[in-house]
Amino acid sequence: MAEIYLAGGCFWGTEKYIAAIKGVQETQVGYANGNTENPTYEDVCYRNTGHAEVVKVVFDASVLPLEFLLELYYESVNPVSMNRQGGDVGKQYRTGIYYINEDERATIVRSIEKLQRNYKEPIAIEVEALRNYTVAEEYHQKYLDKNPNGYCHISRAKVQKAREAVVNPLDYPAPEEEELQLKLTSRQYQVTRRNATEPPFQNEFWDKKDPGIYVDITTGEPLFISSDKFDSGCGWPSFTKPIDPNVIKENQDASVGMIRTEVRSRSGDAHLGHVFEDGPDEKGGLRYCINSASLRFIPEEEMSKEGYGYLLPYITAK
Repeated sequence: MAEIYLAGGCFWGTEKYIAAIKGVQETQVGYANGNTENPTYEDVCYRNTGHAEVVKVVFDASVLPLEFLLELYYESVNPVSMNRQGGDVGKQYRTGIYYINEDERATIVRSIEKLQRNYKEPIAIEVEALRNYTVAEEYHQKYLDKNPNGYCHISRAKVQKAREAVVNPLDYPAPEEEELQLKLTSRQYQVTRRNATEPPFQNEFWDKKDPGIYVDITTGEPLFISSDKFDSGCGWPSFTKPIDPNVIKENQDASVGMIRTEVRSRSGDAHLGHVFEDGPDEKGGLRYCINSASLRFIPEEEMSKEGYGYLLPYITAK
């Protein structure tokens, strides 16, 4: 088991969020990296001890590598906000990553540098070795489990996305544009990089029924699974949901005189298609209408060989 300490605002919500992630074995809330030893909650809030509210995270690094854990942690915070998360303001609500293993510092710094590329403002997440850690009072431990309707600055939707996270984006880096131009067919490139739409009923996967997974043609990141594919009659592959809600990004699209919701892949930022609210009610009511040209299909029997064996349990018989 590995261990890291994460600060993300009020530790009630941060603990609830982090504990939901697959691979997290144990959580505990406390106070860290302040100026005094053994502070109380009152000390931290009212006596300027300089501590941050943190969550001790014990995790199985073979299931949840530190880099993946940090990617999910970033989703729960505003990383450029100084001493504030949600409605909570004060130094104890700052963001921070505190390590006990010096070997992990390089991984953390590299992760922060990657995150910085997405923001113009400087990242405000503190990175330091852990010091002056004190376990918080029992009242605060698993607070939202004991008080389900208690205050939480992290939405339930975000907690649910963390719970369903299974695909590590770091395993599927985006190629350079020049490589994509050589790798993709003309149609694949026009769809994924130029937001084109292929003809209905004249594409590779619109009526495919074989068991397996559909991955981003540009990166190999898993996107959809055959168990969630259905015949919508539209002429394009249709799915009720992605295999992991975190692998899809949504944007408002007004390109053809109507307002639609575009869906793009997370790691490759490839245009995939659109999502509509006319899917099967019994499966959530959504229809992810996806271009075949943005996908590569991997049959169930080849998934382990291609490195996707960890997703085999998600294929269910229809």
